[in-house]
Amino acid sequence: MTEMLEHQAIGRGPARRDGVRKVTGTAPYAYEHPVENPAFCHPVQSTVGRGRITAIDTSAALALDGVLAVLTPDDAERLANTDDAELAVLQTHEVAFRGQIIGAAVAETSEVARQAADLVAVTYDQAPHDVVLSDSRDDLYRPDAVNGGFPTDSNEGDIEAALAAAEVTVTQTYTTAMYHQNPLEPHTTTARSEDGVLTLWDSTQGVHPVRKAVAKVLGLEPDAVHVVCPYVGGAFGSKGQLKANTVLAAMAARAVPGRSVRLALTRQQMFDVAGYRTPTIQHVTLAANRDGTLTGIAHDVVEQTARIKEFAEQTAVSTRSLYAAPNRRTSHRLAALDVGVPSWMRAPGECPGMFGTEVAMDELAQELGMDPVELRVVNDTEIDPDSGKPFSSRNLVACLREGAQRFGWADRDPAPRSRREGNQLVGTGVASSVYPVYRMPKSTATVRFSGGRYVAEIGAADLGTGTWTSLAQIAADALGADLASVEVRIGDTRYPEASVAGGSSGMTTWGSAVVEAARAFRAKFGADPSDGDEVEAAVQANPATDDYAMFAFGAHFVEARVDADTGEVRVPRMLGVFAAGKIINARLARSQFLGGMTMGLSMALHETSVMDPRFGHVVNHDLAEYHITANADVGEIDVGWLDEHDPHVNAMGSKGIGEIGIVGAAAAVSNAVHHATGVRVRELPITLDKLLG
Repeated sequence: MTEMLEHQAIGRGPARRDGVRKVTGTAPYAYEHPVENPAFCHPVQSTVGRGRITAIDTSAALALDGVLAVLTPDDAERLANTDDAELAVLQTHEVAFRGQIIGAAVAETSEVARQAADLVAVTYDQAPHDVVLSDSRDDLYRPDAVNGGFPTDSNEGDIEAALAAAEVTVTQTYTTAMYHQNPLEPHTTTARSEDGVLTLWDSTQGVHPVRKAVAKVLGLEPDAVHVVCPYVGGAFGSKGQLKANTVLAAMAARAVPGRSVRLALTRQQMFDVAGYRTPTIQHVTLAANRDGTLTGIAHDVVEQTARIKEFAEQTAVSTRSLYAAPNRRTSHRLAALDVGVPSWMRAPGECPGMFGTEVAMDELAQELGMDPVELRVVNDTEIDPDSGKPFSSRNLVACLREGAQRFGWADRDPAPRSRREGNQLVGTGVASSVYPVYRMPKSTATVRFSGGRYVAEIGAADLGTGTWTSLAQIAADALGADLASVEVRIGDTRYPEASVAGGSSGMTTWGSAVVEAARAFRAKFGADPSDGDEVEAAVQANPATDDYAMFAFGAHFVEARVDADTGEVRVPRMLGVFAAGKIINARLARSQFLGGMTMGLSMALHETSVMDPRFGHVVNHDLAEYHITANADVGEIDVGWLDEHDPHVNAMGSKGIGEIGIVGAAAAVSNAVHHATGVRVRELPITLDKLLG
């Protein structure tokens, strides 16, 4: 059990410390960092889906006034490490996917750089490409592991025997689309190579991971790479792993030493090289008794990866721990295609996987004639079915009960298409939500007393989630100090090493490091320190995970209204109730839950990246045609959370909240649409043609 903090600042809702700087435009993002006389870099991209470059003519580009350099595979610097093919920028003439970076122009202005890039003439020996995902392919393969290091498959009991003996079964296929993260701030870098030090002002979820990865690729000592990122304009996972654009910016800066070089991907380029969520094909089977007790769960997933680099999303992993059943099977199979590399997107694995599981549960409830909330309650468990460990805390049932009461679920007529108001068919749906509690190894924090104030330093990131503010609240409680007397410094590799902001692990990891440093500071210097007193402390992974399974849980409730003539779907009401440990900052937590739920609504009704198989690229590659939920699409969203006490997760008692809000949200929308119309849409997004058809 972890010694818990006494909560003074934690749990309150102070305003964001970075808020004024952001809304007044004085917070410098990576591309805006003030540097003297910057140059600009613009990538050259492949226009074929697969093949080999046979010639590159840069003469017209170099003839432009203001062009400083044109980089190609013929003359770019040789990288020290090319093990990661995604980061082996300009190291080969082979083209692995359309939109691959195959060159770059560096010029005095961004306009000239872009014009020069367009003037680079490339000749190809084109080869046939393959970008079509199907579960009937004969080349599907089993990866060694899936994202997060989880086993690719799991198998306990006998699922086939459970199906044969079951009183009721559901066997269906569910598909989720390709999604692009599309943060408003694109992937940007300002790079400078001078006096043996490479400085990167980079939009990233982790300055220390970027430094480590860039140093490896370029063959530099880590101390020769300085990464700075105090502010991020959104990421949703896309900036959690080093991408080719940052490597290209570093190469461009090294090609014009002494000059700072700015590189910002265009919105269209982000669809090519900044990552995306793989589309999934999910085969889900549920076996149950007439009383709703699950006797078997199978979740078999097919998804895609890039031919040049494997990324296997852990789509079925959440199914292993959600509901009790004696017979369980999950599997993941990949199709290696001529596409860009998939990557993290908010709640990787859990988000798409819970769509399949939770819609299947709704279908089972319908087959049983059972309330879908009660079906989930019947299959609750105090023991993690996957690990066999008890949950450190599990309040899924409490979330379902609280949500049902607040939403007015008891007034629901269970029959589909049973409620009509004018020309609108009205339905309601529910889905569970789950997300693991992670604490990454390792992170370090420094606490010092300076000028009458406490200063906490850690190389953490703030993606817009509120790290500047939440860490100050944690430090204040750990030090027994007023919040106003605590300053936080983050986003720079000059500060102690911190893990990447991913897996909803930021506050759990960085906050634990700050607590350790603050406690050590108090133990050494007491409550009356002197100027310059300082302590550094680190945390490793949580040893309590040896004894407990740790998850946050939640429940989504949705009302959908569907036009009986056009099939247009509106969602006037959403409710999310979550059990996520101790909430650090109530104001910021509500914002995170709202953002996740809105993103789930967007996934359900709007988002899909449309791949053109003829050319091998996404055709709706801008925010005009890649539709996301906007203000006009969002009705009333209500968020609540339980006051959950979990002493095992960390000293704050907190669990991550950045991702659980999206998990299950799309399933709840889908279930509500089915209840309204009687039409079951198992392929996202739920567009009107699927309802009218």
